[in-house]
Amino acid sequence: YTRAMLNAALDGDLDDVEFVTDERFGFEVPTSCPGVPSEVLQPRTTWNDGEAYDATANKLATMFNENFKRYEAGVSAEVNASAPTPLA
Repeated sequence: YTRAMLNAALDGDLDDVEFVTDERFGFEVPTSCPGVPSEVLQPRTTWNDGEAYDATANKLATMFNENFKRYEAGVSAEVNASAPTPLA
């Protein structure tokens, strides 16, 4: 589905679709994309166990934040504020 998503983005097919903000990572995710099943666009729905997805996504967010600490001093406050937020 990667090619379909890239083609849709490059062709402007995502210009008029609804997007939702990922609570943890802050990026915008389309709710539909030509040639892509909608459930694929929401990573949590691709897992058999939603709680396992949440735990893994939280771990990834925490690992990202821990790793990024070594770069914090060299970037703007805006970049630092865009860090992922592990959810409870």
